Amino acid sequence: MTVGYHEREVGRPGVHCVWTRSTEVAGRVLVVPDACVDVIWHRESGRLWVAGPDTGPQDSVVSAGTLVGIRFLPGDVALGVPASELRDSRVPLDAFWRGAGVLAARLADCSTDAEAQGVLVSAFPCSPDPLIGAVRGMVGVPVREMAARLGVGERQLNRRCQGAFGYGAKVLHRVLRFQGAVRMARGGGSFADVADRCGYADQAHMAREVRGFSGGSLRLLVG
Repeated sequence: MTVGYHEREVGRPGVHCVWTRSTEVAGRVLVVPDACVDVIWHRESGRLWVAGPDTGPQDSVVSAGTLVGIRFLPGDVALGVPASELRDSRVPLDAFWRGAGVLAARLADCSTDAEAQGVLVSAFPCSPDPLIGAVRGMVGVPVREMAARLGVGERQLNRRCQGAFGYGAKVLHRVLRFQGAVRMARGGGSFADVADRCGYADQAHMAREVRGFSGGSLRLLVG
C-alpha cells in the first residue's frame, strides 16, 4: 500500500493542523491516541465523519483515494455534543451535526485538497476555553491541586474535561505524556532519558504506558 501523508499548520486558534492522506489501495493504519478530534472527508465517496478522542490503539481501515482532514487541539472544537460521546468512535458527521449535508456539498465543489482544507477550517467554530487550555498545560499536576489552582471543584473540573476532551484530566495527561515521549524518542534521546524527562517513574513504567496506548513498544513507534 503506497501512502502519502502531509499536514500543515493554519495558524487558527483551536486548530492543530489540516492534513491529507492519499493511498492507491485500501489498507489498514494504526492510529494511536493524541487527545485530538478530527473531521475527515473522503473525496471519492463523499463520506464525512468524525474521529473522536481515543483511549487506546485503533486499527483503522483506510479506503483507496484521498482523505482530507482537520485536527483540532484537545478540547477546542464545538461540535454540539460532548466529546465523551465520540470517545473511541468513528461517527458520521450527519448523525449529530446539522450542517453536515451543506458542508459535504461545499467540499464536493472543491477542485484541490488545499481548497477543501480551507472549507473545513471555516466550517467549525473554535472557542478555546481558558480553563481547558490551562488543564492541557498542567501535565503531572494532581487533579485536586489542579482544581484548586483553577478555582473549581473536582467534580466540576471532571465534568468540563469529559465534555471537552472526552475523558478526565488524568487520562488526558497520560495521553499527552505518551505523545511527548514519542516525539522526544524520535528526536534521538535515550529511552531512559525520555522516561525521566517525561515524568515516568522509570523506563518500565513508560514501556507499560506506551504499550497500553499503542499496542506495541516505543522502539516500534519510533521506527
